[in-house]
Amino acid sequence: MKPDASTAAMHSSQVPTRARFKVVGFCVALAVVTYLDRACIGVLAGDIRRDLGLTMQQMSFVFSAFTLAYAIFEIPSAWWGEKIGPRLVLARIVGWWSAFTLLTAASFGYISLLIFRFLFGAGEAGAWPNATRVFSRWIPAEERGRVQGVFFAGAHLAAGVTPPLVLVLAPIVGWRGVFLIFGLLGFVWSAMWLRWFRDRPDEHAGVNAAELSHITRGIVVDRSGPGEKHAPLWRSILGSRNVWLLCVVAFANGYGFYFVITWLPTFLATLGFSPTTLAFYAGLPMIFAVPADLLGGVTTDYLARRLGLRLGRALVGGAAYAVAALAMFAATGAVESHHLKAVLLATAGGASMFALAASWATCIEIGESQSGLVSATMNTIGQVGGILSPIVLAWLVERSGAAGQWLLPLQIIAVLYLLAALSWLFIDPTKVIQGRLGPAPRPPTL
Repeated sequence: MKPDASTAAMHSSQVPTRARFKVVGFCVALAVVTYLDRACIGVLAGDIRRDLGLTMQQMSFVFSAFTLAYAIFEIPSAWWGEKIGPRLVLARIVGWWSAFTLLTAASFGYISLLIFRFLFGAGEAGAWPNATRVFSRWIPAEERGRVQGVFFAGAHLAAGVTPPLVLVLAPIVGWRGVFLIFGLLGFVWSAMWLRWFRDRPDEHAGVNAAELSHITRGIVVDRSGPGEKHAPLWRSILGSRNVWLLCVVAFANGYGFYFVITWLPTFLATLGFSPTTLAFYAGLPMIFAVPADLLGGVTTDYLARRLGLRLGRALVGGAAYAVAALAMFAATGAVESHHLKAVLLATAGGASMFALAASWATCIEIGESQSGLVSATMNTIGQVGGILSPIVLAWLVERSGAAGQWLLPLQIIAVLYLLAALSWLFIDPTKVIQGRLGPAPRPPTL
């Protein structure tokens, strides 16, 4: 229904509320808790292996058990969020993963640790697609890139500060105590989220008409409510060239990212760094990622306004992965300084994150009301990269018998980053996927 002139005048004279910024704050806190829980196990891997008597290959399966479950349950959890709304689903997700973070501390051997980490991954699956679903309803189109950048910056800041934080906590409380402390944070978030958040801005008492008008201006508003029938049109999603290319990009990103949060500390230990220096360099890729996330989001929005949506997303994505590939190749080349090698690895990791806002904003743009499932499809393939990364690396390194054979695993990451850069040449965010999940979107009543 179209607002009349008097209603429009009232909206223009109102000062918009800022409830959407609180939504972003909640989602950033979600990202922070996610990565504190997820990244700490890589730093504690040495202590865990020593305490439980695990081989490097067994530890790689523990790393990948989380990612395997995450990949299996990512799309079902995103679909569940489409069906009943992200408010309830995200509260369940955070509560579940917090419980299994706590249970990780109770592990008494290889099998128990493997089971707990698998169930941890099953619980956390769907967190980011459901957050994307929140952004598609709460964030106006022109703010999506920067909001995604802020969201990823929170996650990567948490991953960056985790190694030194764990270095401080572990000698005091042990590796089990670290999991107990981190696991408690999620329950606080869930309680506050359920109390304050609503699935749609027009359902929230803190959103006035002016802010609602700003949020919904120029975008398709999905008015389907929780409980309505949904029929995912997988033929449309899986038949989209954009989706497949975004999956290539996500695979490369996931493969490289899981090296950073799993085996990077172990690799740095082979270079002879002291524990303090090792902790610094282990967190450096994610520290670099924080400004990269923020600048990537701002840059892709700016270029989209100036050059159009396709170039605005593709230039950021392609350039970021090209830099990541060059830095990774340089780190595996003739660089003799161990410190420079560590900085180049951090540069590669940070550069790959510069493209994240463009990727996830593109999911919203090509998916519209299906953005949760489109982003879940992309992120599932990213998790496949994460599953393979620790296992392939451990297999190559253990069979080499020499630390110098870390060269090939790192070169594989460089090649994948190059493929991601080339994929962005053909991604077009202006091509919206045809078909609907449920009833056709209706314009909002203001």
